[in-house]
Amino acid sequence: MLEVDETIRIPSEEFAWSYARSGGPGGQNVNKVESKAVLRWPMAASESVPVRIKVRIRELFPSRVTEDGDLLISSQEHRDRERNREACLAKLVELIRKAAERPTPRRATKPTKGSKLRRLVAKKHDAKRKANRTVKDE
Repeated sequence: MLEVDETIRIPSEEFAWSYARSGGPGGQNVNKVESKAVLRWPMAASESVPVRIKVRIRELFPSRVTEDGDLLISSQEHRDRERNREACLAKLVELIRKAAERPTPRRATKPTKGSKLRRLVAKKHDAKRKANRTVKDE
């Protein structure tokens, strides 16, 4: 059972793991051992996570979600398989926590009097500078 917080718990039976040879340091070990861990979680079919969080995950991390609604996370940071599995789960927890944060709504504001005045002064300054570039026929 993966516990994200007190309300979100994902059963480990929902996770599908696959392994591959990873790159990076490790010498000859890299060529022999499949230590890269790939976590596939059928997010769309899971009832462990609220729908609003699933939608937010799709918005924030579209490259990690497949067309079928599966979430893919991989890790090849460590030299052994078990530590890479733990890293994948840690990434998943972090990803769900980021998606669970409610974004602060944007409040529309009006420009201040001073900013309007500065903009108009700058426009007049630019207009004068450009007007001086023209050649006057006399």
